[in-house]
This record gives sequence, C-alpha cells and structure tokens, in this order.
Amino acid sequence: MRPSPLSALIAAQLMLVACTQFPELDAAVSKRAKAADYPALINVEPILARTENNGSAPEVIQSNLESRAAALRNRAARLKAGRVIDAPARTRLDQDPQTNR
Repeated sequence: MRPSPLSALIAAQLMLVACTQFPELDAAVSKRAKAADYPALINVEPILARTENNGSAPEVIQSNLESRAAALRNRAARLKAGRVIDAPARTRLDQDPQTNR
C-alpha cells in the first residue's frame, strides 16, 4: 500500500518541526527572581463573602433597567414629536443674548 501524498506531506512537516530549536526559557528568568520566595497564600473566603453581599438583587436590577428603558422610550417619543424645547425655554432662546462685559 502506497502512502497518499497528503500523509507524506504531513510526515515531512512533522519531521521539520521536530528539528526546531526552542529558545532558552531559563535564561529569561533573572537570578533575583529565581531566588525569591514563593508568594504567601491567602484565604479567599472573606473576599468572596464581601463580593456576594455587595451585589444588588437581580429583581432590583431588572426593575431599574425597565424603568430606565421606559424613560428613554418616552424621551424618544417626545423628540420625534418635536416637543424638545418647552415654551419658556423657547422664549428665552428667541431673546437677544445679553453679554456681561
């Protein structure tokens, strides 16, 4: 049985990869780093307990998002209706500006 051209190509690539030189990773670490002590391990339970108690309830988050979405929809409706500026603000804008010099 003859090997297929694809399997011969794969075998050739594997032989080339096997000859690759790897960089000296040990030389990348300084002597000071090698001599350093391992970091102290700490208990994560108090940290996890604080994070669990700080979060808002999903129901509160959902209601806040729904109310903000409703407010944005109302604002978009007002903008589409063209009632962006109320009458008193329109009157002030139509007046000549007074500068303080």
